[in-house]
Amino acid sequence: MSSPDPIVNIVGLSKTFGSHTVLKDVGLTIHAGEVHGLLGENGSGKSTLIKVLAGFHAPDPGAALQVRGRDVPLPVPAGGFRELGISFVHQDLALVPDLSVVENLRVGPVVAGSRPWISWRREKGTARALFDRFGLDVDPDAPVSSLGETDRALVAILRAVEELGDHRTLLVLDEPTVFLPREGTDLLFSVVREIVVDKKAAVLFVSHDLDEVLDHTDRVTVLRDGVSQGTHRTRDLTAVSLIDLIVGRSLDSADPRVAGPVRDFDDAAPLARIEELETATVDGIGFDVRSGEIVGLTGIAGSGYDDVLPAVYGARPARGGRLTIGPDTVALQTITPIDALDRKVVYVPPDRKVEGSAPELTVAENVTLPILGAGLVKPGALRVAAASLAERCDVRPRDPQAVYGSLSGGNQQKALLGKWLQTDPALVLLAEPTQGVDIGARARIFEMLRETARGGAGIVVASSDYEQLSVLCDRVLVFSRGHIVAELTGDHLSKHHISDSVLGLTRQEVKA
Repeated sequence: MSSPDPIVNIVGLSKTFGSHTVLKDVGLTIHAGEVHGLLGENGSGKSTLIKVLAGFHAPDPGAALQVRGRDVPLPVPAGGFRELGISFVHQDLALVPDLSVVENLRVGPVVAGSRPWISWRREKGTARALFDRFGLDVDPDAPVSSLGETDRALVAILRAVEELGDHRTLLVLDEPTVFLPREGTDLLFSVVREIVVDKKAAVLFVSHDLDEVLDHTDRVTVLRDGVSQGTHRTRDLTAVSLIDLIVGRSLDSADPRVAGPVRDFDDAAPLARIEELETATVDGIGFDVRSGEIVGLTGIAGSGYDDVLPAVYGARPARGGRLTIGPDTVALQTITPIDALDRKVVYVPPDRKVEGSAPELTVAENVTLPILGAGLVKPGALRVAAASLAERCDVRPRDPQAVYGSLSGGNQQKALLGKWLQTDPALVLLAEPTQGVDIGARARIFEMLRETARGGAGIVVASSDYEQLSVLCDRVLVFSRGHIVAELTGDHLSKHHISDSVLGLTRQEVKA
């Protein structure tokens, strides 16, 4: 139970960029001892609200902020959130890859000038004690660039916890589970519970995962198109009522929580075959993909499932194996992305900003890159092609000249998918296709993939989102220690069966 007194209170918050109003008279009240969810579709204004709280954006005149009952002048001065006992974990984690873990943990105080002299021996000891406290096995001397995505995210989260110090008020978690597998989310929520247990601090939790929100928050505030839809007790909500608040409409058949029809591919000939694939984490695995079939790959971090797609595409070196698609067979230790594209194989990586796009270019320039070789080079024609793709894929805003990096995560993902699906691929490889994507964009992405499968393409999805896999896929392969240990289809293709298999509770191979 939370304290009745607000620990953070925002009133009349509006924010306008040029002629576009992102937030409109938004209020947010957070009580000490509560985990407060902040929900909304991509582009609803959540990140802008958080950046105002961090002092990154100045709000429009008329807004008011109180922390522990004290008026705080707006805009919040740079770094002023530290004095208020507020810390943040942003979507991009804000880690410096070339610095060590312990240097990243202490970069905030160094930049703020509050710690002119540093005893690195003491700091390393403090870091080890912090990691041991939460069961994180990370070397404080290791460069952040050497860590996996999960450990990077956990380092960023524990850094934010440490920065709260004794004067802790609010920990802001902006989609913290995007890069975390299931075991990582367990650690995260143990941290969250510890922060609020004595009712002296609170957590503001931003997430698109409805199950996480329903399981771990006390109250939620929903934003839609920059306008608050009110604050509600989580225990009074269901997944359906929460979706209605977020999107403002019923998703009906487009609801990504409702599975599509079960299809039988047992007698279909393989469209593509992967054989004896070996990588640093995969040991001689193989599987077929049939025309129109959507195959899922999953497992815990390090099990190898997330190493398969980049190796098949040639984006990451394979030690051995073969890909057969159509009449051609190619050795996977020599395949390159150009070879894959020549065989009509496309790959959408998990990090759409770094690996999948050029964020500083326009939407038109990004989505038309694959078709430039066909002779479409006139700027006007490029804009028309991009506008048509944006319309088909529901990319918002419908402005081909908008900078790609300025789009919300869901719209970036829809544009990226459309970029490759317009090439009429035979085999589509997708890694975490709805990572950090809101419920409405998620539904459209599922529609796009199902339309592509109905057109005859084969699709392989590598994901740690069990619900997504159960809804989207015709078959799911579960990995453990570099091997495929279960094949789930039919009645066994459910979120709970996938979870049981991944966690080792069900080791028998199940076939429909």
